[in-house]
Amino acid sequence: MSALDELGRLRTHRGRPPRKRDNKAAFLFLLPWFAGLVLITAGPVAVSLGLSFTDYNLIQDPTFTGLDNYTRMLHDERLRQALTVTFTYVFVSVPLQLAAALGLALLLDRGMRGLAFYRSAFYLPSLLGSSVAIAVLWRQIFGADGLANQVLDLVGLHGKGWISDPSTALGTLIVLNVWTFGAPMIIFLAGLRQIPVMYYEAAEVDGAKRWTQLRRITLPLLSPIIFFNLVLQIIHAFQSFTQAFVVSGGSGGPSDSTLFYTLYLYQRGFNNFDMGYASALAWLLLLIIGAFTAINFWGAKRWVFYDD
Repeated sequence: MSALDELGRLRTHRGRPPRKRDNKAAFLFLLPWFAGLVLITAGPVAVSLGLSFTDYNLIQDPTFTGLDNYTRMLHDERLRQALTVTFTYVFVSVPLQLAAALGLALLLDRGMRGLAFYRSAFYLPSLLGSSVAIAVLWRQIFGADGLANQVLDLVGLHGKGWISDPSTALGTLIVLNVWTFGAPMIIFLAGLRQIPVMYYEAAEVDGAKRWTQLRRITLPLLSPIIFFNLVLQIIHAFQSFTQAFVVSGGSGGPSDSTLFYTLYLYQRGFNNFDMGYASALAWLLLLIIGAFTAINFWGAKRWVFYDD
């Protein structure tokens, strides 16, 4: 039997081509994912968009109010405070976190005994950093009688209640976010391993020092990885919630110094039963994150180097 005859036999088997049968099998396996996308993600997103134009208290039926929820934002003082706290948190913690991750990745890339152990140990905070247990631990460490003050007492310094002071409460959460540098560190380390050694060998022949190699070789070739981590960590920082909720007891205190945007959204929706306004706040957050992501992609043309 020729190849053409065999192909014709396969096409007429059960009246449909093999490729269509394979496609139907693929769609069958993908059906649970599509169901989850519609029921768990796309459906609630569409509902929240509709609720953002209503007055809804979770008990009575929603009442259409048009753009009232969005105009209320212009006069909401606590929203301005939440935006200030969140922007400060993002602009300070993300660069520090990426700098710590890159510095440690450069150190590990030089090679050492037990590299797999150190890599796992440094990655562990990223797995636990957003958990309730770590947030509770952080509150104990930076409390008036916490570990931080006990260490300061050993060197003759008098500490304070770091999380109860409005001037330092946000700083403790920034330190917590910087501490969870494990995930970007692993990505940086993988990127460093992909840089050809011949570039460094040629630079050494030309007499380039390590700092010059870092500026002229490592950072340009690693710029796509830096860009990826930057976008990812900015989005993650804007969505931070658990740390502020646990440390402040859900209030955003002291004096709204830890009032993250997501925490304020939660308060409006589930403490004040103002779900319509909370939905509008959620869409504003989506627009903010989208704007920052778009700015990053626009600016990437000027500093991200792709070797193609």
